[in-house]
Amino acid sequence: MLTSSHPLKQVFHCPEESDFYAHSLESLVLNASDNSRLIVEFGSGEGSPVIKSLLRTDFDGSIQGFELNNVAWKIAHSQIKQYELSEQYTVHNCSFFDSPLYESADCIISNPPYLPAVDDKIYQPLLHGGTDGSTIAKKLLSVGCDEVLLMVSSYSNPVGLIDYALDRGYSVANFEIAPLTFGYYSSEPKVKSAIANLRKEGMAFYSENIYLLAGVLFKQQQKSQRDLSIELIQLMTAF
Repeated sequence: MLTSSHPLKQVFHCPEESDFYAHSLESLVLNASDNSRLIVEFGSGEGSPVIKSLLRTDFDGSIQGFELNNVAWKIAHSQIKQYELSEQYTVHNCSFFDSPLYESADCIISNPPYLPAVDDKIYQPLLHGGTDGSTIAKKLLSVGCDEVLLMVSSYSNPVGLIDYALDRGYSVANFEIAPLTFGYYSSEPKVKSAIANLRKEGMAFYSENIYLLAGVLFKQQQKSQRDLSIELIQLMTAF
């Protein structure tokens, strides 16, 4: 169920990370808000995190996803049809930023590309998150949506990203954290070298065995009852 048999260089595949994204989506967004909402997703991949979340919740709003990888998009389209979720979840094979949909979204969700590297010549170029891994996440925080759910990595300048969100008028309304092991994509020598350099600059935090991935719900400060940014930074920089 909801697995990919395609090569890792062709379609992103990390069950542990995808499961955590699904859990964060359920806990922080789908089970904690008005059901009749429009959610727009950047980088849907093969769709399994959202599909799992929809199958396990009573959310009856609409999720509109965007995925540039044509192979992943075809898998997502097939799985959405298989699980009869077409009325709730649609994935478009085009750029998120070229569509006006996000302008009317109640919430933007994403497990954004966060692999740091000097350029995008890595196993999967679409997973490149800029030199510090936070470029795409910052771009998603710049479109002006009231709520943004992002996966934030402890080795991709998490403090800089959180500070950027605060400067943009967001607060950290809630978050979940999970320890993950370095996998196929993050262990690529070029990426590993960039992560090590970020650590020397005080922008990456991890141990020999694990890093931390946080599902973070950012809300515009006037619509949030609390700000947990200090607590989140303390946890993400614990290594």
